[in-house]
Amino acid sequence: MDTMVGTPVSPVGVRLRRPSWRDPKLVVGVLMVAAAVALGSWAVSAAEASTPVYVATEALTPGETLDDDQVAVARVRLESAEADRYLLATEPLPSGAVAVRAVGDGELLPRAAVAGSADLDVRPVAVPVTEPPSAGVAEGALVDVWVTPEVRDGQAPVPRLLAEGLTVAEVARPSGAFAVGAETTVHVLVPTDSLAEVLGALATRQAVNVVLVPGTGQAS
Repeated sequence: MDTMVGTPVSPVGVRLRRPSWRDPKLVVGVLMVAAAVALGSWAVSAAEASTPVYVATEALTPGETLDDDQVAVARVRLESAEADRYLLATEPLPSGAVAVRAVGDGELLPRAAVAGSADLDVRPVAVPVTEPPSAGVAEGALVDVWVTPEVRDGQAPVPRLLAEGLTVAEVARPSGAFAVGAETTVHVLVPTDSLAEVLGALATRQAVNVVLVPGTGQAS
């Protein structure tokens, strides 16, 4: 019996279609690439448009010498007029620079807050207070100093304002076994033109109180 052998069938080739602009997947891919490019371009442009300025990494008080450990560099968007108000980080800190006014932690460093030590017109004065000041009285806070003369001939004491809006440089509070009966000493920065009056008042036998200016101290 004859066996018929069929002719081998050749495999049918699969023809790949070129992607069409109407293909949703292709359109989505192109849009994603375009968005990524646009976002990268915007980020680069934003970085180039920002200005590097110094920012305080801790509270600064007048008379305090500035160094690199007390500042950091932040890039912020500032108008040209605003940029002139702050110390730009495009140059190193001035040699021998000191703070001439209080600067808060995290605050941009104003040019007006930095000068040489010769330009500083305040001096630290130790003020032993009669009554312990509030817990908010801390470094960088503003305080008013009041004095009350001794009572004579049964007259009621009349406190008077000795100095106002003084910056606190340091607070020495008694602690431990010697805290009972010990005085708290508040070191304040007194303008040079008021030194004579303040030192003279502190040398007399008057009660001295330090009163916190609301909104300037630390949270208790």
